[in-house]
Amino acid sequence: MFNTILFEKSGNVLKITLNRPEVYNAFNTEMLSELKGAFKQASEDSEVRCVVLTGAGKAFCSGQDLKDFNEKKLTFKEALEQKYNPLIKQIAYLAKPVICAVNGVAAGAGMSLALACDYRIAVESALFTEVFINIGLVPDSGSSFFLPRISGIAKAFELCSTGEKITAVQAKEIGLINKIVYSPKLLMKSAEIKAKRFASSPTVAIGLIKKILNKSFENNLEEILTEESRVQETAGNTFDFSEGINSFLEKRKPEFKGK
Repeated sequence: MFNTILFEKSGNVLKITLNRPEVYNAFNTEMLSELKGAFKQASEDSEVRCVVLTGAGKAFCSGQDLKDFNEKKLTFKEALEQKYNPLIKQIAYLAKPVICAVNGVAAGAGMSLALACDYRIAVESALFTEVFINIGLVPDSGSSFFLPRISGIAKAFELCSTGEKITAVQAKEIGLINKIVYSPKLLMKSAEIKAKRFASSPTVAIGLIKKILNKSFENNLEEILTEESRVQETAGNTFDFSEGINSFLEKRKPEFKGK
């Protein structure tokens, strides 16, 4: 089905792998289109309850493939609005957890892609860089939204204005990643363990958590309290809520269905 990505479903977990290792998984038009198609399938498939996103080879994603840049003669605005922004919104708004397993360098839009995910695990050798400034551009594909929320505005400005590379250890210190592992094999094992845990959780509630957290920076307390009341009503009418209560009363392990 795909030429530039791998699409592997195992139980309730979908693994999507960027598969252009010969160019460090740089984005071209085909890859961006295929990623949008893969996340559309993830959204529509009720069996998928968690997505793992990673890269093949030595890199996670080195950003835009400059050889493929602007083949349709689009303006920057058109290219972002048609190619990149829809993908970033698909990931951020997906009502299911998305784990990013960063297996190497994440640069430019590749770093933006990682930031759009919900939980990030990185191998110790991974590097992160907002490389846009090195060619006179500004961060795009959501970096200016996600990065200051994760690291704080002062650190975000430093990283964006200098293009400095930071290690996985440094990224962990500023909250950019959740966990470091020390070999590629451990990276995927760790991602799979976390994915299975998410997939066996009340994933409707996780989707609602994503939604309300994304709104928390743009709304005042009164608006967030109202939103919490609304989404809690939704969560309280799910099978998983009933299962959680019943399993507690019956002193057994819950069997959530993501419904």
